[in-house]
Amino acid sequence: MTGYDLIDLMHESHRRVHVLGTPENGIVAALDLEGRLFAVVNGLVINRVVPSAIVNRTNRHGYLNPGGDALWPAPEGTCFGYEYNTGKWRVPPAITGAVWEVAEQSENSVMIKAEIDLVNNRQNGIPCEFERHIEIEHSGKSMIQKVTELIRYFGVKTLNQDEFSLAPWSLCQFDSGIGCKVIMQPPSTEDIHDMYNSSLTKRAISGDKYVVDTKTDFRFQLVLGESVPWVEYIKGNVFRVKRYVGNLPPGQHYIDISDAPPEQFPSDFGVKLSIYCDPADFMEIEACGGCCDTLVPGTELSVNVTTEYISTFH
Repeated sequence: MTGYDLIDLMHESHRRVHVLGTPENGIVAALDLEGRLFAVVNGLVINRVVPSAIVNRTNRHGYLNPGGDALWPAPEGTCFGYEYNTGKWRVPPAITGAVWEVAEQSENSVMIKAEIDLVNNRQNGIPCEFERHIEIEHSGKSMIQKVTELIRYFGVKTLNQDEFSLAPWSLCQFDSGIGCKVIMQPPSTEDIHDMYNSSLTKRAISGDKYVVDTKTDFRFQLVLGESVPWVEYIKGNVFRVKRYVGNLPPGQHYIDISDAPPEQFPSDFGVKLSIYCDPADFMEIEACGGCCDTLVPGTELSVNVTTEYISTFH
């Protein structure tokens, strides 16, 4: 899909967009689709696009995932998560129906924001502002996207460790299939864990790189600890995408983001990066921010995420 095709689809579906850069080389920010970002390099939309999820609307009977790169609150599950407050997995309408607006813009940057009131699995309400500060740089067939993901708490109540967990979480989605893989520097056994069933059959060492085969007939997710510096997704000879996470602000630490039952307490394993692979031939490389011990009015939780998009199609 080209950048122009995506923008036309958004307009035909009555979805507002903001284009940073150009439709040939830039970011299409979908303001009416959870503030998701779609990267375009040399005319090609790199991120996964699901047209039916753009044309139609999510409701309580089913979540429609349009692709792109989304900012969500972590954790997903556990007693402090945000997807099980009705007892079943559900992306809350505060996220799917959020009104994102352009708050600041320049030639190579934009800041979009939305008010999103969260309710965690302990039924604690957490009023927030979500912000995405986006900058892009171009070089030949590559584009570097730098995003500061920020969640600001503006409730009046102070929340303690036994009442909440919260971190900004960027989920960047791509089509996958045969010949697609993720590479990284070999992690220590303490820095890599399966969130669901074992994925050992999908992992191997090749030379000096750790390789994850993203073509799969079962769902798996690898969560990576603080010592893992980057992950890189390679889609055959079409494109490469590499993600880095900057240092967390003082007083913030990585958390358990897992999709665990709502009666379960979070583990002590802090997640910096994550790889999700689905048998429906899509995958995500995810980047996580951190949490603080106490949430007081005005607290800002933020993380700097750098994503390098490189077109390798000839």
